[in-house]
Parts: sequence; C-alpha cells; structure tokens
Amino acid sequence: MSSRTLLNIGYGNLVMASRVIAIVVPSAAPMKRLRDEAGKRGKLVDSTQGRRTRSILIMDDDHIILSAINPETIAARFTQEDLKGDDR
Repeated sequence: MSSRTLLNIGYGNLVMASRVIAIVVPSAAPMKRLRDEAGKRGKLVDSTQGRRTRSILIMDDDHIILSAINPETIAARFTQEDLKGDDR
C-alpha cells in the first residue's frame, strides 16, 4: 500500500491508510474510556456526521477517529486498497 493512500471511512471522510493502527468496535468499556480520554486530550476526531458511532480508528499519532461505518466495511476497503497497490 502506498504511503499516500487514502482510506474512505464514510460520508466523504478520508484518512491516511498507512497511519491506521487498529479498527475497533466502540461498545467495549476500554474503547469507551479510550474515546473519553482522547476527547479530554483534544485528540478525538468525530467523523460520524451525527450518526451512531460504529467503529473507532486508532491512529499512529495518538488520534482517535470515530466513524459511522462498520469495522468490517472499513477493513474490506482497507484490503481493497492494499490489493490495488499490488497491481501497480
């Protein structure tokens, strides 16, 4: 995957694919704490466009990004971009 590949996380929002460490579900208590702590530190980015949070992206620069797209969907997009990069 190219270091400049953008990953669509829903509703017109894009992130650098190479910066994503993990894509997790928001329902577990540790993820709720992670979200709250990121908000207090000013490292929380809400890209849900007012919709329900379905996944949390953990970035390599300590930012936490909320998305309204399911983790499986984002992971599939991530994998598709990876496969496209292999064809080049």
